[in-house]
Amino acid sequence: MKRGTLQSVLASIGGASLLCLLCISSPLFAADAPALPPGLEDKAPEDSPPALPEGLGATSDADTPPLPSGLDDAPPPAEEPPQAHDGIPPGLSGFLEGRAGLRTQNDPHEKTSSIGETRLQLQLERSFRRTSFNLTTDLIYDPVLDKHEIDLEKGEGFLDLREANMLLRPGRAVDLKVGRQILTWGTGDLIFINDLFPKDWNAFFIGRDTEYLKAPSDALKASLFSALVNLDIVYTPRFDADRFIDGQRISFYNGALARRSGRDAVVNADRHNDWFKDDELAWRLYKNVGGLELAVYGYDGYWKSPGGMDSASGAATFPKLSVYGASGRGALAKGIGNIELGLYNSRDDRDGNNAFVRNSEVRFLAGYEQEAAQNLTVGFQYYLEYMLEHDAYLSTLPAGSPVADEDRHVITLRLTHLLMQQNLRLSLFTFYSPSDQDAYLRPKAHYKIGDAWSAEFGGNVFVGKDRHTFFGQFENNSNVYLALRYSF
Repeated sequence: MKRGTLQSVLASIGGASLLCLLCISSPLFAADAPALPPGLEDKAPEDSPPALPEGLGATSDADTPPLPSGLDDAPPPAEEPPQAHDGIPPGLSGFLEGRAGLRTQNDPHEKTSSIGETRLQLQLERSFRRTSFNLTTDLIYDPVLDKHEIDLEKGEGFLDLREANMLLRPGRAVDLKVGRQILTWGTGDLIFINDLFPKDWNAFFIGRDTEYLKAPSDALKASLFSALVNLDIVYTPRFDADRFIDGQRISFYNGALARRSGRDAVVNADRHNDWFKDDELAWRLYKNVGGLELAVYGYDGYWKSPGGMDSASGAATFPKLSVYGASGRGALAKGIGNIELGLYNSRDDRDGNNAFVRNSEVRFLAGYEQEAAQNLTVGFQYYLEYMLEHDAYLSTLPAGSPVADEDRHVITLRLTHLLMQQNLRLSLFTFYSPSDQDAYLRPKAHYKIGDAWSAEFGGNVFVGKDRHTFFGQFENNSNVYLALRYSF
């Protein structure tokens, strides 16, 4: 795509996006909030990919394929006052979990243990007529990383504050959520295109529960509902980066060193830390049309994982990024199909001739999920990353550096089988890239022992022909893990 064409597309999309926001944000949102669509469920983590990555939602294990997450934003009905039970204070829930894992092969740059932690999660929810409060905190003992000083942005230390927010309902057509919260939208199953909210790739690859793929955001979310269209606006006053692969837990291919590295060369990143200056804005317009869920998206901020490097200091950087996209999801044959598109405008390298900044891209996803047999669900996805200005990229590539393809293709497969009266869930999620010739497999067995106890055994397996490709770089991090959880 030529420079003039890209700029014309961006200008047209940007103008239309601004016009939509201005036209919709006042008299439109006066009607009642729409009813929740059937089949909604949390689509956040359940399996995913890597490499200072971008882009990965999880599906349900229910018999019927779920509808996409994030469409359940209509105000919920008034809740009954919480009641104490079994000695647990009203409104308090959580779990106590032990999780341990080992690498299946030697990694000279990391510890043999991939994970080894005890985690206590406490969640307190209190609801009133038009206000509710939510506090979710994890207390962690982690001898593998062995860092106990708290860093809420990186998710390090003995305490991880997952959520601390207040939900206000000033009107039947308006919701406001303020504070630390987990955010998600889009249609992909562990492929995130228009979901530009922070992810925790370290947690995902070492074998934590997949809910921890989603990292928290410190943000203000406004949801406005009407019979015509619904609008979500998320403002983050200070940039929330991914908890990206930096070498402390997972080794990776280090382009600056031209080799794999880990704890021997932890990534030093130049983070954006100025409140109300280094901010982010994301929005989504969505509507259900005859059972087809349609949405358009916009984002203005930065690459969520490092997408550049400071040539003077060598520090990893987060270049400016704008994303415009759309998605659709609905019934198809005997299952559910989805499609999603995103245009990534790398604003610090519009011409693609800066060797230290990631190029602009077009990303595309098409998926299908169906119950193939009783208690057996099968899902497929095709994902494409198309690099814009690839010729300019080649002309600035340092001699001897690995060359990225103009097109990167990924195919995913999800299999979920429920057994023993649905108390045993066997699942397998695979990523395979025919262009990179690498793959990532996530086998898992989850058993519900009783009402409170559950156990899980799983693994993360990476294979690749080359050490620098998306999944191939993590080959030494293949691991197996075991977890036991008590919920209350």
